Amino acid sequence: MSSRYAQLRPYTLPDSLGELSGPADGLVVLPRHLDWGPHYEYDLSDDADVLLMYERVIREAQTPGDLHAHLDIAVLRTHWRALFLPGPARAAWEARFPELASTSAAAA
Repeated sequence: MSSRYAQLRPYTLPDSLGELSGPADGLVVLPRHLDWGPHYEYDLSDDADVLLMYERVIREAQTPGDLHAHLDIAVLRTHWRALFLPGPARAAWEARFPELASTSAAAA
């Protein structure tokens, strides 16, 4: 069950998936406004770290620039179906980018 906050909050979206040009490999440390917990380096060669980082960025992005800087379109497409996202966030992304919904349906 999702929280009332997750249901009501606006989620930031990019204008196009092609704008997502963040790192696809290596170690990433997110800025504090995206990841305010203990200092954590996300290892993009580890699928669990990729999922955790992408979930946090999609949930917490304040501007499209946050998305552009930290998400990579190929990585996003590969992992989209496995991301644990609030329903409204997933719905907003899939409404703007139907190819993500198709990826989800085709891979399910």
